[in-house]
Amino acid sequence: MVAETEFTGAHLYHLAAAGCVLNDLYREAHGLGIKIDGARVRASGGFEADVWTSTGVEYEVDVASEASEADIERLVLLVDDVAEIPKALRSGATVVRRQGR
Repeated sequence: MVAETEFTGAHLYHLAAAGCVLNDLYREAHGLGIKIDGARVRASGGFEADVWTSTGVEYEVDVASEASEADIERLVLLVDDVAEIPKALRSGATVVRRQGR
């Protein structure tokens, strides 16, 4: 995995989405009987720096495989549907600090 960015803690948002998609590509390909020779996921997005609000996350997937384009597209669509971190980001989340000891 390669991170090419001006990196802040907020950029882990993007890295988490890309890492999850990459992991799920291999998991779902195995389930579909598709052999992957390699894969790359690029995630990007921005933040409103004054309040650190995300402007959204976009990602691209490249898959090296001898499988047909139709099979790869089916795989990528499946992963887009099941990948846990992108799914969680799409639905939003509440983050609450609890009082520690």
